[in-house]
Amino acid sequence: ITNKLYRVKSEKGDYTVRIYGDKTELFINRDYEADTIREMAKVGVASNLIKYMPEIGVTIVEFIGDSIVLTNDHFKDASLHPKIVAPIRKIHSSGVRLKQIFNPLVEVMKMSAILKGLKAEYEEFDIAGTIQRLIKLSSIINLPESEYTPCHNDLLADNFILINEDARDRYADPMYLIDWEYAGMAPRYYDIADMFQEILAARDTEKSIVAEYSAGNNFDRTLFFIDLFKPFPDIYWFLWSLIQLNISTIEFDYYNYGKVKYENALGNLEFMDREYGVAV
Repeated sequence: ITNKLYRVKSEKGDYTVRIYGDKTELFINRDYEADTIREMAKVGVASNLIKYMPEIGVTIVEFIGDSIVLTNDHFKDASLHPKIVAPIRKIHSSGVRLKQIFNPLVEVMKMSAILKGLKAEYEEFDIAGTIQRLIKLSSIINLPESEYTPCHNDLLADNFILINEDARDRYADPMYLIDWEYAGMAPRYYDIADMFQEILAARDTEKSIVAEYSAGNNFDRTLFFIDLFKPFPDIYWFLWSLIQLNISTIEFDYYNYGKVKYENALGNLEFMDREYGVAV
């Protein structure tokens, strides 16, 4: 719902052609995206970059065949959690230094500024008040940028590619990630919080995934920080939706998509108060 994607078949192989959406340069740095794809392909979690042509708004990568795209329901299957977590952990521990710094609070404020610049007003949402609450929450979290790791920052189910069992011998790993537009150096807890706010799985599923990710180390601390970061991706994608509503030519219900994100953010702020006594 940001770009147009096409699969191109040829004798040399299949490729994914991404045609950038209108005015996406407002919030996506394509040079950073291309650099990230190259680095993550080296790490082994992304397909290879074939051609980067920003002058005509096109990026081409290898198409990952012999696979399925995950859905939210796949995350309910505990047997898949090791495969889901493996590429995330590999990214976070890769030691790669991505060019983009993705500070969740700063990025939310950037999105708010872009929306204001479009002179689009939505009085039904308390955007300014909610951002003030995130400012307070960010000061409570108090995670320095020196602790940021490489992150995908858009871990919705559609961006997980699971290799079919009958093709596993042709691939190094069982799971790959696509769509690296928002990737950057970010809090690893934010990356997983963003995933949870996309898949909206039951609490037991969240805990199972966090247990797999933490591998017996600092489970409670990891879950705590993931929970505290949840409102940030909700508000980020809420603002993104309102921006897209004003600039995109793609047919999609951006308003209601964003409205759900906004309501989820408020619900998560209430949850933090109930669960941890963190009130903002």
